[in-house]
Amino acid sequence: MLPLRLFLHYRKKGKGMEKMKGYLKKALAMTMAGVMVCGILTGCGSKTTETKAETTAETTAETGAESAAGEASAEVKTVEDGVLKVAMECGYAPYNWTQPTDANGAVPISGSSDYAYGYDVMMAKYVAEKLGLELEIVKLDWDSLVPAVQSGTVDCVIAGQSITSDRLEMVDFTTPYYYASIITLVKADGPYAEAKGVSDLDGATCTSQLNTVWYDTCIPQIPNVNQLPAQESAPAMLVALNAGKCDVVVTDMPTGMAAMVAYPDFKLLDFSGTEDDYEVSEEEINIGISVKKDSPLTAQLNEALKDLTSEDFDSMMEEAISVQPLSE
Repeated sequence: MLPLRLFLHYRKKGKGMEKMKGYLKKALAMTMAGVMVCGILTGCGSKTTETKAETTAETTAETGAESAAGEASAEVKTVEDGVLKVAMECGYAPYNWTQPTDANGAVPISGSSDYAYGYDVMMAKYVAEKLGLELEIVKLDWDSLVPAVQSGTVDCVIAGQSITSDRLEMVDFTTPYYYASIITLVKADGPYAEAKGVSDLDGATCTSQLNTVWYDTCIPQIPNVNQLPAQESAPAMLVALNAGKCDVVVTDMPTGMAAMVAYPDFKLLDFSGTEDDYEVSEEEINIGISVKKDSPLTAQLNEALKDLTSEDFDSMMEEAISVQPLSE
């Protein structure tokens, strides 16, 4: 397979599978020439042998082309043939966001003149190409994502979803495509700026995004917390903190890093590695692609993801943060 960096190079330069196949055809031609020269120089090798050599070389090249193309989409069943429909909020930087142009490789949003980009879009492009499918981005509200998968409206959700036990009752998940630790955001000049652990947030007024491990699991662990109603989106919770409506927002590391770019008056508190951190399971902080229950697409997506490493994830996330609209 292509190394991730080379894949991203092809994507950015507008090169694709046809370019790769051209390289393989050249390799085949060179192999054929070598076989013919060998026969001439040695004065041996029957016509049958030459034919076998040609057939073997051609078969090898064709097999390589098929492999490089991600072994295409013949057996990948999707809502629409040849298309991978991926749902996301398109409003949750750095995972995904909406922008007016196709800058940096952004993808058109279905039914809209806008484009989507971010870490989730980068990942969606990667797996779609590995599966030999066209990519379609469907913009939905956070609460509509899981129902869209369940109903078969979309093939999957790539939207920064953590793999929680509650979600696993409704959908299946792939192996993680990101590992996100839990962090806390406060105002740099606020009363909790020097907190060293969860217990130091005693009595804080807190909020986060609805239906997340941050809101449902982490905030209740703060002693004497004043837990405000959940916010509809990640941007909404950041606005609440910036406006002074709360003292604390609990979120994950990528969202926190992106927020620090957009809101320089914030301070990011990371209690990881201490005895006074939020208690969450590993599954709850792993980010996965959600798929309809018992769909064969789960295994196919896992196959597409299998060669990516945590270093690849971090590199892609760093790129997403560097080009998010709020960082300009």
